[in-house]
Amino acid sequence: QVQLVESGGGLVQAGGSLRLSCAASGMTFSLYVMGWFRQAPGKQRELVAAIGSGGSTNYADSVKGRFTISRDNAKNTVYLQMNSLTPEDTAVYYCNAALTWNSPALGYWGQGTQVTVSS
Repeated sequence: QVQLVESGGGLVQAGGSLRLSCAASGMTFSLYVMGWFRQAPGKQRELVAAIGSGGSTNYADSVKGRFTISRDNAKNTVYLQMNSLTPEDTAVYYCNAALTWNSPALGYWGQGTQVTVSS
């Protein structure tokens, strides 16, 4: 049974940093594209960043230069380092595991972790 467990969310002031982690189990982690999505109140869930099995990455324009996604295949964990946070980054952040770049909806999701950035 696949499980994705996020951690690292919390309350931070604007300009601050947080590091999210997502620990995966029950799957061959190295085969999956791992992504971070977020959903703010009243908005659709959106891609924040994704990383392929070989380490290639993709970022939303809104986070380029501020967020960094990485993965440790030995630990079955994906990370999201978030710097220079703004109130617009406030959302529930979800970890996703998918077999292809174009199929996150067909993949697995974590339960989400709340990130709140105060002004």
